[in-house]
Amino acid sequence: MRYLILVIFLLLFDSFIFRTFAPLAANWSVPLRYIATITYWLFPVALLGLMALAGKREQKILTLSQFIIFRATIMIAYISKLLVALVLGINGLIYLISTGIALLIGQEIPYDSSWWMLRIAFTIGLFVFSILVYGMLRNRYRYKVFREVVEIPGLPDVLKGFKIVQISDIHAGSLTDKAGIQKGIDLINKEAADLICFTGDLVNNVAAEMDGFVNVFKQIKATYGTYSVLGNHDYGDYVRWPDQASKMLNFKQIIEVHRALGWELLLNENRMINVKGKEIAIIGVENYSAHPRFSRYGDMEKAVDGLGEADLKLLLSHDPSHWDDDVRVNYPDIDLTMSGHTHGGQFGIEMGKLKWSPVSHYYRQWIGLYREGTQYLYINRGFGFLGYPGRVGILPEITVLELA
Repeated sequence: MRYLILVIFLLLFDSFIFRTFAPLAANWSVPLRYIATITYWLFPVALLGLMALAGKREQKILTLSQFIIFRATIMIAYISKLLVALVLGINGLIYLISTGIALLIGQEIPYDSSWWMLRIAFTIGLFVFSILVYGMLRNRYRYKVFREVVEIPGLPDVLKGFKIVQISDIHAGSLTDKAGIQKGIDLINKEAADLICFTGDLVNNVAAEMDGFVNVFKQIKATYGTYSVLGNHDYGDYVRWPDQASKMLNFKQIIEVHRALGWELLLNENRMINVKGKEIAIIGVENYSAHPRFSRYGDMEKAVDGLGEADLKLLLSHDPSHWDDDVRVNYPDIDLTMSGHTHGGQFGIEMGKLKWSPVSHYYRQWIGLYREGTQYLYINRGFGFLGYPGRVGILPEITVLELA
């Protein structure tokens, strides 16, 4: 019954949009109108097919990659249609209000601009559809190396030039193309990093998402090893588990995956590494967010417990809101914090110093390098993706931080 109500609603919605589109095609040739009509109604038919396939995934009618693209294309089509309906609705409301005011004060009824707004609305819808499809087909595995020189006051000379590669937010449950992922792994190893740091969200929800990917990601190598922390998605908090024991089992499996990868997972703890006679402290805190909608498992007091003197202190903390909320206030001796979580919004603009994404209105620090006094924060744009299977304007990132 729920699906029937949804199908009826969507068919009515599609009929409304199609009827508003009809005047634009009135002067087109008959073959072109037929092509446009068939193309338009392909998406509602595809949606019905998707609903039918959703319960028959075990038949493997489509591969996982094909299914994700199929599902996302339909989602993008309906987002575009909603934008068309929104523009037309706003225009209609403005016209009704202005007409009512004109009648009340005895003035001439204003010019109806619906024709022009109709063209504008469909132009916006087509543009959004095109860029979202492009971002899905072209940019999912289009990894980009971002480089920053981080000048640490008082850094010993032997640590200058020390190279850290950071990756974050793999979200294995969204990945399907091993060849595409391999390009990213090759870029990481090409850097010949001294240290690799992974800042959380290995999976979307469950440890099994890493099945088949362990041998890919375990290729990552660095002189002094790879250190990792957990992100909010790694705790299984977004799954309805049959019982607490099942959730805890999944959590233990997540920890085992990190071990299988050869990564040193830090659960509110620290490690010291000796580099040419100098000590570097690597502190790893569990997920700590200043936003109430995200979990807080992080315990910085525990993470720094037993930490001795160090020539450099690095913190791995998944959520960047931790920096302002706790790190800068209570731990001024931490030189560099590395975070992820935001994905850069996966959609936005990066043109020189011009950087914008919807996520920038939610997070004060959301992308790239920040400095306050002698402390630094770097926020990685993410290796994978979540929800929308693509990126527009914000490419998946491999970070290279060189100390100076």
